[in-house]
Parts: sequence; structure tokens; C-alpha cells
Amino acid sequence: MAGISLYDYQLDAVERMQNGCILCGGVGSGKSRTSLAYYYKEQGGKFGTKDYVRMKSPQDLYIITTARKRDTKEWEGELCPFLLSTNPKISLYKNTVVVDSWNNIKKYKDVTGAFFIFDEQRVVGSGAWVKAFLNIARKNKWILLSATPGDTWQDYIPVFVANGFYRNKTEFSREHIVYSRFTKYPKIDRYINTGRLIRYRNQILVDMDFHRETVSHHEEVYVDYDISLYKEVSKKRWNPYTNEPIINAAELCYVWRKIVNSDEGRQLALLELFEKHPKMIVFYNFDYELDILRNLYYGNKVEIAEWNGHKHQPIPKSKRWVYLVQYTAGAEGWNCITTDTIVFYSPNYSYKIMQQSAGRIDRLNTPFIHLYYYHLKSRSGIDLAISKAIREKKNFNESRFAKW
Repeated sequence: MAGISLYDYQLDAVERMQNGCILCGGVGSGKSRTSLAYYYKEQGGKFGTKDYVRMKSPQDLYIITTARKRDTKEWEGELCPFLLSTNPKISLYKNTVVVDSWNNIKKYKDVTGAFFIFDEQRVVGSGAWVKAFLNIARKNKWILLSATPGDTWQDYIPVFVANGFYRNKTEFSREHIVYSRFTKYPKIDRYINTGRLIRYRNQILVDMDFHRETVSHHEEVYVDYDISLYKEVSKKRWNPYTNEPIINAAELCYVWRKIVNSDEGRQLALLELFEKHPKMIVFYNFDYELDILRNLYYGNKVEIAEWNGHKHQPIPKSKRWVYLVQYTAGAEGWNCITTDTIVFYSPNYSYKIMQQSAGRIDRLNTPFIHLYYYHLKSRSGIDLAISKAIREKKNFNESRFAKW
């Protein structure tokens, strides 16, 4: 059996990793393999050898990931080079190896003396997942994997507490958060003593110095929309789909988006792109968009598959196919190296989700050098405002835009 081989930037990351760290690498950088390499090294394994070096009595290994990665057995492929498996009959070792989803993290809160890899970081806030994570962190070795670590200092609280920097969220808030005095509900006005926070973050973040071989091409494809209906809704605040008054900013933005996203011009633009790229992933937001995308005529012998809250179908394998993926269900936790094209039928409000979605085809083992991303958009106010927020790496705010 050949020894374990890694890229130089992965080896460098392994050398800098420690218990309680966040391994931070762009989408497609090989965080899974690098995290297992760290586990392998910690259990007595060695790199750069001609033959595989056995680990010495390795700890039980628990990998907490997305439901999709668990169900598609993606981690099984990553475990193979290390001669590990969730199947005891295949694994070289007698230790327990578990791959499960974040939804089941509470099942493992009483595990002790094991090694945990938390994939696709979910420990933000103060809910059940965070409580289970803190219980596990106290009694086990652990690391976190993330393509996009915390957006705000508040996102780091559970990891800071797990590392012993603070006793709890209350202590963190007392030392670093100033709340606004002019809101009904607690709203953070600013953070203080941030020098200390930066020092703690630098202590636990292990960035992978990853240089991509691929070249990404992003193109904005402008499409028509019903200007008169859009203006009428803006003026009268009336929902033409329910024939009722619009009651809040969220509904107003939803109606504006439905007007622009349902336009025939957007559908025609997608079909024209499919003629050029006969293997295509299409990201969308809403069920009404799915209905439109399902019923378009892409041509003869075109396979259409879906990944959303209703269906979990695999990526097609035919010569011509369209894979319809809903952002919330499929922005992370899966990869595709059989196409070079993603079309964003409509944009998501979140910069992070847009970034993660784009990363589905930008993988280390992709055979493509050039990757193509098409952003369908109208010149309506709502589309332009969402695009501006994403371009500035921000999330779109409905209330602020609608001035509700």
C-alpha cells in the first residue's frame, strides 16, 4: 500500500493545525483530506514514505457533516487512502468510525476520548447544535472545517468558548459587545476590545495557502421583465398573484422577484445558454422557478434531475443534462466535475451561499481549466440591488431596500 501523499499547501496546513482549530480553505481546496491527514498524523501516521505507515491504536473518529455528504458517502472516499471505513469489515483498524449529519449531533454529546471532525461549520448562535458541540468539545479532540468562517465576531463565540477563551456567551458579551440603546430588541451597535478577538481568531484559524489552477469566468446576462406590472406593484402595493394588499417588505420583494424571475425573456436566455453548454447546473430560489425550469423544452434526449426539499436525485450521467438545484438545499456538501457550467437563474440574498454554490464545480480534481458562471438578471431595481449587495460581499436587506 502506497504512503499518504498531500499537496505542499496541505502539508503546511497539517503542520500548523492543533486541537480546537478551524481549518479554513476555499471551496475545492481539499479540506476533508487535510483534516484526515491531521488525524492520521496525530495517531502516529507518517507522510512522504514509500509505504503506508500504520497508526498506533487510533482514537474513535466521528465526522459530523451535511446530510447530503453522509448520504452520498463522500467521506467514505476520503477515508479510503487512510485504510479507514465506517464498515468494520473493510477498515484496517478496530476503532469506531462514524459519519453522520449535524441533525444528529445530539446523539454524540456523551462520547468521550474520541476525535471529532466538524465539517461545513454550523456552530453559530446558541441552539441545540451549539450546546451539543460544547459538550463534545470538553471531552474529546476536535477540529472544524470551513470555507467561509464567521461573518461577525458573534459567530466565533461557540468556538472561543470551546477553546477556553471565555467561560460562556455572557462573559464574551460583557467584555466585547455594546448594544444599541435605541431598539426594542437587543441589537449589537459595535464590538470593543477587538484586538484581543483578532489575537484569539489568529490562534485558531489555519488558512490553507491554496492557489487555483482553474480560471473562473462570470458573465451577467441581462434579460427583459414586465416593467409596467413591476411599476404598478411598486405604486399600489398590491399582490397580483393573491389579489390582496401586500403586508410587509418581504412580501413586496417576493412579488417583485416573481415578476422578473417568471418573465419569458429569462427562460429564453437559459435555453440559449444550454445550446452552448449541454451539461449545466442551474441554481434557483423558489418553487415557482422550479416549475418553470422543469417544463422548459431543452431538446430531445435531455436528462433533467433535481436536488431540493422535494427530491434528492443524483447528478445525471447522459450526454445532455440539466441539474436543477435549490440554493438552500444544495449550496454546499456536494461536488461535480462533469460540467464546467453553472447558471444562476436568480440570485440568492446571501453572498456566502452564492460563493458556496459557485464552488460546486471548482474542485481540485476537475478536468476543466475554464469554468463558466452565468448570472441571469434584469435591469429592475430589485435585481440590481441584490447584485450590488453580492458584489460588495454583503447580504441583501429587504426592509432597507423596500423602505418599509
